[in-house]
Amino acid sequence: MTLTDRYLGATTEAPDSLRTRTLTIAMIGTRGVPAAYGGFETAVDEVGSRLVARGHSVTVYTRGAAERLTSYRGMDIVHLPAVRMKQLETLSHTGLSTVHALTHRRADAAFVFNAANSPFVPLLRARGIPVALHMDGLEWKRSKWGPRGRFYYRWAEQRGVRVADALIADAPGIVEYYDHQFGVPTELIRYGAPLIETAAEDGIRELGFRSHGYHLVVARFEPENHVLEIVEGYRRSHARLPLVVVGSAPYSHEYTRAISAIADQDERITLLGGVWDQQLLDELYAHAVTYIHGHSVGGTNPSLLRAMGAGTAVIAYDACFNREVLDGNGWFFAGSAEVASHLEDAEQTPQLVAERARAARNRAAAAFRWDDVADAYEDLATRLARGDSIHASARTARRSGTEWVG
Repeated sequence: MTLTDRYLGATTEAPDSLRTRTLTIAMIGTRGVPAAYGGFETAVDEVGSRLVARGHSVTVYTRGAAERLTSYRGMDIVHLPAVRMKQLETLSHTGLSTVHALTHRRADAAFVFNAANSPFVPLLRARGIPVALHMDGLEWKRSKWGPRGRFYYRWAEQRGVRVADALIADAPGIVEYYDHQFGVPTELIRYGAPLIETAAEDGIRELGFRSHGYHLVVARFEPENHVLEIVEGYRRSHARLPLVVVGSAPYSHEYTRAISAIADQDERITLLGGVWDQQLLDELYAHAVTYIHGHSVGGTNPSLLRAMGAGTAVIAYDACFNREVLDGNGWFFAGSAEVASHLEDAEQTPQLVAERARAARNRAAAAFRWDDVADAYEDLATRLARGDSIHASARTARRSGTEWVG
């Protein structure tokens, strides 16, 4: 019996009468659609459109979109403002979105993304809207937050556990974290991986690169993403192929300067900055020899999935999340010396690179399908509308006094 079974009952399949019911679903707490930023937004885009195709009504609350669309891929779009400050942007927009949801047609279920938004969950539930809260990764570990930000996120995690009807985790490690820390179940719902069958080469050629002629990093410049260790390791290596680094950091200025200082000393390293052209990004992923993934505090990472779906071999930071997503199929590093060693190994063993690239793509195609993700969201929404909830069991949960080691 799973953790979810223990709290929701052994049978989680909805009866046919409910499974075929048309539901009104709200998606709150992200930048919204069309997706142009991160994992949450891509999930809302991919899942919401599939739910609409199955006959459900989906409303997505959006901020900062370039176009003021009222409908996108069948989803209803509500544009609301946000305070443009790191500490307040998400909370201010979610607060306004909650007010809108409270004063308009009552949704049968709401998906609220980001544990930071947990203070708004009781308001939705008071309106009779059952809520699944997507907890994301271990946000309080991110370096961009100061002591107050980290304190808030840890508090918000516990608050979310106590007030939501269901908790969503995107990786088994996050499931284990909430079981260990609070003794509560979560719904394991992954992200999907885009499968890139073919990719043009025009974009990479304009940048001066050739197919299978470079190594790739795509990440925000933040310490927990280990971009500095990656460029340090590359500089120490005898790699012949260049390193292409995609990313930037709006807040980590000193960290960015440290990365730039290394790149300035090694002509093999190219810092492209942020790349928002999805076609170019797909080209970069698909034509890289290896993708070097340094993320350590999230769950299932969309960048890693995109590289796998492109059929690119992966060198990943040795975290439980990354090992599980890759099913152990890759090179893993804990520091810059191992980055250097793995890069040299990859360049010297093209057959191994090809084998790991095929295995990564097969793993993505089998285990990370957006249709399966949509199935899980639809099933959860149906159960929430039926009245299933962990709230009675979880509302007095307290954080464990022992640290979780993932």
